[in-house]
Amino acid sequence: MDKINVTHSSMPPFDEYCEEIKSIWDTVWLTNMGPIHNKLKGQLKDYLKVPNIELFVNGHLALCCALDALGLKGEIITTPFTFASTTNAIVSAGCTPVYCDVKEDYTIDESKIEALITDKTVAILGVHVYGNICNVDAIDKIAQKHNLKVIYDAAHAFGVEYKGKGICTYGDISMLSFHATKVFHTIEGGALCYNDETLTEKLALCRSFGVKGDELECFGTNAKMNEFSAAMGICNLRHIDEEIASRGEAFALYNKRLSGIYGITLLPSQNIKQNFAYYPVLFDKQKFGKNRDEVIAALNAEGINARKYFYPLVSANKGFKEDLTSLTPIAKEYSENVLCLPLYAHLSENDINKICDIILK
Repeated sequence: MDKINVTHSSMPPFDEYCEEIKSIWDTVWLTNMGPIHNKLKGQLKDYLKVPNIELFVNGHLALCCALDALGLKGEIITTPFTFASTTNAIVSAGCTPVYCDVKEDYTIDESKIEALITDKTVAILGVHVYGNICNVDAIDKIAQKHNLKVIYDAAHAFGVEYKGKGICTYGDISMLSFHATKVFHTIEGGALCYNDETLTEKLALCRSFGVKGDELECFGTNAKMNEFSAAMGICNLRHIDEEIASRGEAFALYNKRLSGIYGITLLPSQNIKQNFAYYPVLFDKQKFGKNRDEVIAALNAEGINARKYFYPLVSANKGFKEDLTSLTPIAKEYSENVLCLPLYAHLSENDINKICDIILK
């Protein structure tokens, strides 16, 4: 039985990648912000329409460096409907996550943020989910009113645009993940996009152990992107528009097959330039007749690997003194009932129809 995985990493033509890395044998420059790294950095700055960008070994360490560069110490209001990395970065920075519930598009409910602000609150960390974006306008107003920093986990939002602007121009800093499963990848990698260029040196220090020349300026980590990863990014960026368009075709076919089905809720649409990062489906057992776990079991039996994403909520982490999931009932309900179906560029029409046939049967 041929398996259909929930995602499939995009790969450039083999010869194209070999050509891109050939110069490394001449320069013998493997890491530490080499010429290929800098070339990718410039290309991404243009593509994403951002004023400043720095590259990192992965999105998680990029987010850790963002919190460090901003000097945050205190409470950070965030969402529990996200990958473990978001909360882990907050805790690693010595801050306390304060969980705000989500709304129907799976992003943080901006109408509930202000009630959570205390004299210890230092920032809002929103997460763009499945390619959908937070209400960046409302969050910006709240942050300005209360003098808070705004960070976005934009791991799912590569290439998304809102009001003609790259989504990573909103807030103080946005983190992107370039993990192999993402819309755009560098095998492993990440980036920070930001508006205040005075953060550049702080981010560079944090990324390189806090070392500047012969001086130890501060504490830091090792989060540098290597040349081979950067080369993969350069190749993938050449094909990214085609990749996103192909994902969009798969997304549209799913919509055609699953829209209007009683007991199934699809990803709410937004007025944005989409990237078709994920295809989540929310199941209501009382209406649909089967719950999420029964659906995934039926798919698995036919060699189809769907994913409970995100489950469990990060607020259920056993590192906390108590289970915090009851504080965000909507996020809890979604995490127990949502299923991400396979979605990637060049997913065949036959495979999509097979997946939908199993669900509808």
